[in-house]
Amino acid sequence: MSPKTSTDLSVTVADGVALLEMRRPPANHVDEALLGRVADAALALDDDPACRVIVLASQGKHFCAGAHLGDGDFVRDRAAAAQGLYRHAIRLFEVRTPVIAAVQGSAVGGGLGLACAADFRVAEASTRFVANFARLGFHQGFGLTVTLPELVGRQFAADMLLTARRVGGDEAVRAGLVDRLAEPGLLRETAQALAQQIAASAPLAVRSIRGTLRGDLAARVRQALDHELAEQNVLWATRDSAEGIEASLQRREPVFRGE
Repeated sequence: MSPKTSTDLSVTVADGVALLEMRRPPANHVDEALLGRVADAALALDDDPACRVIVLASQGKHFCAGAHLGDGDFVRDRAAAAQGLYRHAIRLFEVRTPVIAAVQGSAVGGGLGLACAADFRVAEASTRFVANFARLGFHQGFGLTVTLPELVGRQFAADMLLTARRVGGDEAVRAGLVDRLAEPGLLRETAQALAQQIAASAPLAVRSIRGTLRGDLAARVRQALDHELAEQNVLWATRDSAEGIEASLQRREPVFRGE
């Protein structure tokens, strides 16, 4: 096992492109440990002259279903678990290398946040993007307060966040959430082709241009994460949030009472 590889994360570099693959199929739920390894690997690739672009991908049916709210740290102390998760989330916005997310299946909750942290998203028509926080009874996180409206505009972001509906690949392309729509079964190849186009450009110029375009994004996300976590801490104490999370784990419709 190479220093860049763990049981749930692999990193390979070839032809200027690093493939950073999460390996927790089928849902690829993230926690502080996995997200920390993703951030560590991505930041290390900043200093690898062989890497000009990162493709962030995952093994299995879904790109990422966010944090598993019924397991481990999130059951014991949601606030502490979320704080740990977001500590590494902000580090992803400090990566200097362009990142392309190859999104199959679903990107839900924190998984949507992870996809939106990338510079580009490649998906299939069958891919689903879901900001399901309101159906769980709490505030959005992972910096989506900043990243989602920046990608799709405030109105479409409000639509996604307040309805928690599923947005398919075709609609996501039209909204600006997805940059390339792959043919079925060609997701990795399409993401790789985009990566190779970027890798063929002058690497110093690419980083300079990207830095200018992103501007103070990391600082704005950091501020948003503080606010998001504060709002989540309040709402996690409500009966509606308990109902939303329980209903999700039981795969039934929640009944909210505004309590």
